[in-house]
Amino acid sequence: MEIFDEELPAEISQACATSPLRSAICFIGDMWILLIVMHLLHGPMRFNALRESMGHISSKTLSQRLKMLEEKGFVQREAFLEIPPRVEYRLTSTGQELGDVIKAIDQFAEKNFSAK
Repeated sequence: MEIFDEELPAEISQACATSPLRSAICFIGDMWILLIVMHLLHGPMRFNALRESMGHISSKTLSQRLKMLEEKGFVQREAFLEIPPRVEYRLTSTGQELGDVIKAIDQFAEKNFSAK
């Protein structure tokens, strides 16, 4: 999967490219991807608001992940012709589908991994 070639060791990148399922697992296995989608499930957000709500993510990392999400069709970037300039990010219908997957994983985790 070309979007991970610089960030993951070659053997992981190759393993991720062997099937659509593995590619999806590698993609959503990125902590920042999951957090961005989880935050955008609540509605459109501006870059700085998203960064602040996520905690310790750098602007560079957030920008890279948003670009990846946009290129894959999960996120839409909308620039408004205003002064000062305003840009918002929102989930596409594909991003909403990913949100449903994340919610299902969350329910599974609550059921099977919560402290008892």
